[in-house]
Parts: sequence; C-alpha cells; structure tokens
Amino acid sequence: MAINESLIRSVIEEVLKDFGMDEKKEGSSSNQVGEKTNIKVFSSENMKELELKEAGEAKTGTRSNEVVIGVCPAFGVHQSKTIIELPHYKVLREVIAGIEEEGLTARVVRILRTSDVSFAANDAAKISGSGIGIGIQSKGTTVIHQKDLLPLNNLELFPQAPLLDEETFRQIGKNAAQYAKGESPTPVPVKNDQMARPKYQAKAALLHIKETQYVKLGAKPIELKVIFK
Repeated sequence: MAINESLIRSVIEEVLKDFGMDEKKEGSSSNQVGEKTNIKVFSSENMKELELKEAGEAKTGTRSNEVVIGVCPAFGVHQSKTIIELPHYKVLREVIAGIEEEGLTARVVRILRTSDVSFAANDAAKISGSGIGIGIQSKGTTVIHQKDLLPLNNLELFPQAPLLDEETFRQIGKNAAQYAKGESPTPVPVKNDQMARPKYQAKAALLHIKETQYVKLGAKPIELKVIFK
C-alpha cells in the first residue's frame, strides 16, 4: 500500500477528530506546542484497578534481585492507557508478573525529570540493585536498560508502542529479570508494521506532548507503592 501525503493527512485529521480537535470547526484555533491539548487519555477503569501511592524519594537499591520499573511522569495519573487503549494497570501487572516468574522482585518508581523513555529507563537502572531497569512511557514505548550504558544505548528497545500487547509486556519483564541474573536472554520478538507509524504518528506526538507537560526538571525519582485492586 503506497503511503502518500493525502493518506497521512487523512489519518491525522481522523485522529484530531477523535481527540475533539477538528481543525475545521468554526472558531477553533490550532494548538501550539506546550498548550493543554484535549486528549482522551484517562480511563476510570484504570483507577478502579490500580493505585500508585507515592512513598518519598526513590533511593538506590542494595538488593541484586530487583528490577526497577521507571514509569514516565503522566503514567497512571494523567494518562491511564497506552496508544492502543491498553490500560496501564495491565501493562504494570504483566511486566511485574514477568519479573516475578524469574524469581526476582519488581520495584516501581516515577521518573519526573524527563519524558524520554531511554533516559527514564537509564535512571531506573541506576537506582536498581541489579543495575537493570525498565522505562515505560504512558503511550507504551518501552526500554530495557543497564546502569553502565549511555542513555541512548540500551539492552532492548520497543519503539512501536501500537504493537505492544500484554504478552509482549510480560516477556519484557522476564527478559529484564534474566539480564539482572547475569543471563543473556533471546531478545523479545519485535513485531513490525509499516503502517503503524503513519497511522499513529499524530496521536503519538500528541500523547508525548501531554506527557511532557508533567515533567519537572531536576526532580528526583519517586518511589511508588503499587496496589492492584
């Protein structure tokens, strides 16, 4: 299927309509970067199933059997589902389950200083007792990282959020735990869809802008107590 300008524009217009941001409405004006955008990213279902209680500044762990999951600023609070409407409680549940299946412990923190998933994952790895961390953006993009790697290097990257389902998140947790045990797991199979980018590009950009609104430069990671209801 050929990808042309008309197709991309039609997809973007459809996404904007879904967000209540139809540029053709009378009296509407285009949104500037940084403005509050009317994006439907919150689900009451998530709040019924998940509570993330802040427990002060996250400290560097001392246990070699832990993997730290670093969620980005809006995760589970200002946004509650990924780009494909997968609730955040299911994302966390699967990642944690994957870690625990390997006999390790998951610790969850909120990374506030950045909305970049690579830097969030690296920050999580640096305070992990095992040196292994996972970064998760609200829209679903995920990275497995190691503390002694540069932020833009990583162990495994999952950039196509629209293709990440529950099974994939569970395997991400398992692989991260295996790295923490000093093993060399087979990388999680990454699906590929050439249409995912043009189909979701506008929505991904808007969701990232929404997440970035809650970044607090220089803020320390916050320890989170995860309660599945």
